[in-house]
Amino acid sequence: MAPRIHTWISLWFLLTVPVIFWDAGYCFMRPWSMKGGDLHWIWKPYAIYQDVDYIYGLKALQEGDGFPNAQSLLNVVETFFNIAYLYLVHISPSPTAPLVGFASATMTLSKTVLYWLQEYYCSGCSIGHNNPIDLFVYWVIPNGLWLLVPSLIIRRLGKDISEALHVAAVPGVAKKKQ
Repeated sequence: MAPRIHTWISLWFLLTVPVIFWDAGYCFMRPWSMKGGDLHWIWKPYAIYQDVDYIYGLKALQEGDGFPNAQSLLNVVETFFNIAYLYLVHISPSPTAPLVGFASATMTLSKTVLYWLQEYYCSGCSIGHNNPIDLFVYWVIPNGLWLLVPSLIIRRLGKDISEALHVAAVPGVAKKKQ
């Protein structure tokens, strides 16, 4: 049975692949990717973000904070799941595609929740210095997308998986559908 195609999910996974690789590249290439670094031209928008979120800035780098690179490594793993989902939906259709997409979206949501919780439990140690407008525009909105969209993907693919399990569990239904 071929998986259902949800164009919006495919678009999200497709659009986030280069974004995540770009972000991971910034973290792995610090300090060269930062303001004043030889490779900063590739990550020019991070000139703002490294001052908004100290996890991406000089402070975390100087303190040897491993969280940014650990998260980036998981982002790369998650991105390979995104690519696998796209492959299993559009190139070589497989009934396992929803499970792969569900796992990827769950990783994204879990990491993003962890990222927000870290800020909550350390009393805004990396973002608390911002004024409310900068915090909202440069941190809440962009990071909020990584909560909202994966949650919607989990909901949609969870329904698909649940329906497939229901069909498989009811004797004779799977044979009738084929």
